[in-house]
Amino acid sequence: MAADIDRVAIVGGGFSGTMLAARLAERGVASTLINRTGDFGLGVAYATPFDGHLLNVRSGRMSARADQPDHFVRWLERHHPALADPDGFAPRRVFGLYVRDRLEGVETACPGQIRRVVGDVTAIEAEGVHLADGTRLPARALVLATGNPAPRTAEAGGSLRILPDPWAPGALEAIGADDDILIVGTGLTMVDMVLRLEAGGWRGRATALSRRGLMPRAHGERPDPVLTPTETLLSAPLSRRLGEARRLARDHGWREVMEGLRPITATLWAAADLATRRRIVRHLRPYWDVHRHRLAPRVAAVMDRLVSEGRLTVVAGRVRDISADDQAVRLDWRPRQGPAQAPLTAGWLIDCTGPGHAPAADPLTGPLLASGRARLDPLKLGLDLDPAGRVLGADGRADPALFVLGPPARAAFWETIAVPDIRKRIEDVAAALA
Repeated sequence: MAADIDRVAIVGGGFSGTMLAARLAERGVASTLINRTGDFGLGVAYATPFDGHLLNVRSGRMSARADQPDHFVRWLERHHPALADPDGFAPRRVFGLYVRDRLEGVETACPGQIRRVVGDVTAIEAEGVHLADGTRLPARALVLATGNPAPRTAEAGGSLRILPDPWAPGALEAIGADDDILIVGTGLTMVDMVLRLEAGGWRGRATALSRRGLMPRAHGERPDPVLTPTETLLSAPLSRRLGEARRLARDHGWREVMEGLRPITATLWAAADLATRRRIVRHLRPYWDVHRHRLAPRVAAVMDRLVSEGRLTVVAGRVRDISADDQAVRLDWRPRQGPAQAPLTAGWLIDCTGPGHAPAADPLTGPLLASGRARLDPLKLGLDLDPAGRVLGADGRADPALFVLGPPARAAFWETIAVPDIRKRIEDVAAALA
């Protein structure tokens, strides 16, 4: 029993959870890694079997090890030499194989330090977790690395023509080759779904709706130089920062501006006061996201072609109502600008609005909030955390045995979904636990 209590329990077996377990093992800390399925290391992002789903970050920046920046590229040289271009964009499926290989390599090198458990965590206790089958797993500390929850926008009447979770197994199989579709959301998930349908022979048309009608921008063909941020960009009032960013983008290129901001985004977010954070979330976040989280050039070319062919139309507006019958889906909407428009109709609707974060309704974090062991951040983006990722309770004190890692930590760190950002957070959490 003592050996079990000395372990760290990690809830979630995607990239964040598995790579934390590997890093802890290398530091001599044992962990129990809990995942709903046996697909440890994949999560939603890397479980796709479709090679057209490419990484959104160049391979040279995708190392799982902070101390070895070229770790992924060297792995590609050994296992997939045709993909070993550090400036290229490897298939996400291949990156999933790399994550699994690293986990298995650490398990071999550090026997007994990582214990895998397949099961559903139903409750978090002071000294461990409960699983759905009644098993209790004691632990001295707990890390929530549960990844991104499914979208929550299109929960309309349970119609089979409304696909509320596009990543669910077989979600797109019923869509016919000539069927027209509606998509709510115009970000990376929308791109993934259109790519998958197109590769499968789909010839229909898609209309995608989001509040601002913004699609992700593309990476350049080669890496962009870093433009050092000016003092105005770093510390002026938000309106002046935005004006400075536009000036720098005009004079030097917007990708260069983003490259300069990328490594210090979390620091800037941490230094921002509440009013500034609120303005960022309300006004700037959609524009930040489409410039920060970009598409591989090859993917962007496919999307541009579909737009030019009239097969993909992107509109800006708000969803008013979604309804469906046995034949079609109807989407009532209000345009962002201009007069009212007729409802949109198609054979299917796919919810690509992004993660449906709702900590208070979540079966794991909801009870933590209700008991006061956790609290929401002031903007209600997620759980409130300290700089090490420890959960802050209702009294403002950090729980030394409860951490959050990966996408659920967005309230504290803003950038928590890309591998380079998660990799840094893994080092911080591992250091705190070791």
